[in-house]
Amino acid sequence: MMTITEVETLKDALTREGTSKPETIRRIAEACLGWPYVFGAWGEPCTPSNRKRRARDDHPTIRSKCPALNGRSCAACQWGIGVRQFDCRGFTRWLLQQVGLDIVNGAGQACQTVSNQYRSRHNWARQGPIKEMPDVVCCVFDLNGGHTGMHVGGGRIIHCSVNVQTGSTGERRWTNYAVPKGLYSEEEIPLTTIKPTIRKGARGDTVRALQEALNRLGFDCGTADGIFGSKTYNALVLFQTEAKLDPDGVCGPKTWAEIDKAVTVESLTETAGSENPSAQPGETYRVTIEGVTYEQYRRILDICPLAEAEKE
Repeated sequence: MMTITEVETLKDALTREGTSKPETIRRIAEACLGWPYVFGAWGEPCTPSNRKRRARDDHPTIRSKCPALNGRSCAACQWGIGVRQFDCRGFTRWLLQQVGLDIVNGAGQACQTVSNQYRSRHNWARQGPIKEMPDVVCCVFDLNGGHTGMHVGGGRIIHCSVNVQTGSTGERRWTNYAVPKGLYSEEEIPLTTIKPTIRKGARGDTVRALQEALNRLGFDCGTADGIFGSKTYNALVLFQTEAKLDPDGVCGPKTWAEIDKAVTVESLTETAGSENPSAQPGETYRVTIEGVTYEQYRRILDICPLAEAEKE
């Protein structure tokens, strides 16, 4: 677990390197993994005096989890010494503050509930239901359960509950997303959304898109009819096996991500062959393809060994 000093050093390094705001948030959120949850806390250092100040009867763990408030010392603390404390609202707000942004109400003060954070619309460039969330760093909300976290890409969420921990869009009933103003320009926010998780028995356009992608990659689904049957299941399991994923036959965020990478590489390979028909066998990738350099292309192939094997 990193300390406050180590996280501040990381932040300074990211600033010097000119790291983008979304990437800075992601890196800092990951650096805070394991830091403790304290109801009402907004990122102040986790000390006995700060815990005592936050202590309340309806949140007894604020006191009971603190060794120093129970006759021992900070050295016995499961969270270590030199960390910050948050509740879920405090964590997302503090993360945004690290890149010069904030979540406040109309009077410029901290929102007192998760619902108020989401409904303070002046804070957000874009909002909507979780199923329409673009695959970007943004805030996510469970408006039914009163919880919030930070989506850091690919359906992965870092949030503070008991401690700062990782989760995914499928692990609880996340209902909404919100992209903070100032985090991106409007042109930088992709229009693509996280595809829903689908499994055998599913039907519809998402299944058809999966079948078309698998067929294109050489994993035979038969006719792309939008019905997730046995043939689609078997093709998906084979793809997952080749891509070194858990071959469970369920197409979730990780599988979608690998399929998208494989389709991208397959498209680039086709383009390379068509734009340089005189190239020697095995050398078709040594061209610049619509602004993609050789080094970038090789990096894509490294990400997806399956496409490399097919090219050879």
